[in-house]
Amino acid sequence: MEVVRAPGRVNLMGDHTESNDGLVLPVAIGLDTWLAYRPRRDGLVRVASAQDAATCSFWIDDVSPEARGRFGTWSEYIEGMAWSLREAALSVRGLDGVVDSIVPPDAGLGSAAALELAAALALLGDARALDRPSLAALAQRAERDYVGTDDGIMDQYSAASGCAGRAILLDCRSLESRYVTLPHGLSVVVCDTGWRLAAGSTLVAERRAECGRAVALIAERVPSVASLRDLDEATLHRQSHLLPAALAHRAEHVVAENERVLKTAAALETGDFDTLGRSFAASHRSLRSLYEVGSTAADAMVEIALSVRGVIAARMTDTGRGGCTVNLVLDEAVPALQATVAHEYAAKTGLDANVYPVAVVDAA
Repeated sequence: MEVVRAPGRVNLMGDHTESNDGLVLPVAIGLDTWLAYRPRRDGLVRVASAQDAATCSFWIDDVSPEARGRFGTWSEYIEGMAWSLREAALSVRGLDGVVDSIVPPDAGLGSAAALELAAALALLGDARALDRPSLAALAQRAERDYVGTDDGIMDQYSAASGCAGRAILLDCRSLESRYVTLPHGLSVVVCDTGWRLAAGSTLVAERRAECGRAVALIAERVPSVASLRDLDEATLHRQSHLLPAALAHRAEHVVAENERVLKTAAALETGDFDTLGRSFAASHRSLRSLYEVGSTAADAMVEIALSVRGVIAARMTDTGRGGCTVNLVLDEAVPALQATVAHEYAAKTGLDANVYPVAVVDAA
C-alpha cells in the first residue's frame, strides 16, 4: 500500500485578481487530502471515498469529457486527472485506492485541487519526474476541460509547489513565482464562518464578466490593455470616465489588490506587522464596497478577530465561494482567538464557526 498527500491552500492576499491575469499570495496548508492505493498492472482505476462510502471505477483509456459525470462529483476530478495525464502522453497506471480528506468542502480552501494532485501522483506512480508547474497546469486542464470549471491555476499551483513556512508570490499571467518567507512567530489561522453562497449563485461569474466589460471599454481607447493586469491606479483613473460606476468599482478593486499583494509580500519579508494589518483591512473593505462580495458573517468574524490582542491582520478571502477569513496571528494569541470566536461568534450571527490554526506545509 502506498499513500500520497496533497495540501489545501489559503490565499493571504489577492482576491479576484487571478481571473484578471493578476498576482496572488497563497500558502499550502496542512488541511490535507490523502489517497492510499495499490497500483495495478492494467488501466483500471477503482477508488472509494472514506467520507461517504461512494466509489468510482473507470478505465483510463475510456475517459473523455463527453462521458464525464458518470460516478458523482468528487470522482470527476480523479477521472479528469487521468484524462489530462493521458492526453499529455504521460505514463499512467491503474490503481485500487481509498481517498480521505480534512479539507473542508465548499470553503474555498482548494479541496478540488488537493484531490487532483493526490490523484495525479498516484496515477503517475514511479513516473513523477514531471516538474511541479507543469503538473499544476495539467491539473488545471483537468478541472477546466474535463470537469467544466475554470477558476484559474492558483489552487493547483499551491498544492504542487507549496513550501513549508513560505508563501508563493505567483504571477497568474506568466506563472512566474517566488517564495516569500513568513515571519517567525506568526501563525496563519483560517476561520470558517459557516456561511455559504446560495446554491446556483452566479455572483462570481457576474463579477468576472464585469471585469471583462471594463477591459473591453478601456481597450477601445487604449488597445494595449488586454486585462486589468495591464492597468495601474493612475491609468485606471485617467480612463475611469469610460466606465459605468459598477465596472469602475470592480476594476478599482482588482488594480489596487494587485498592489496589495506586492505590499503584503514585502511586509512579510521584513516583518512589518503594521503594513500587514493595513493591507488586510484595505482588502476587506475593497471586497465589500467595490467588488461587492462577502457577507455579514465575514464582517462579524473579522471584527471579532481584530478585537483579540495579538491578531495582526484579518480579512475575508475567496469571497463568492466559501465563507472563510484568513488571519495572521502571533503564536501565543491563537488560543485567545479560538476562545473569543467560540464565545462571541454564534451569539452574534447564529452560525457555527470552525477555527483552523494551519501549518504552512510542503507541496503534494
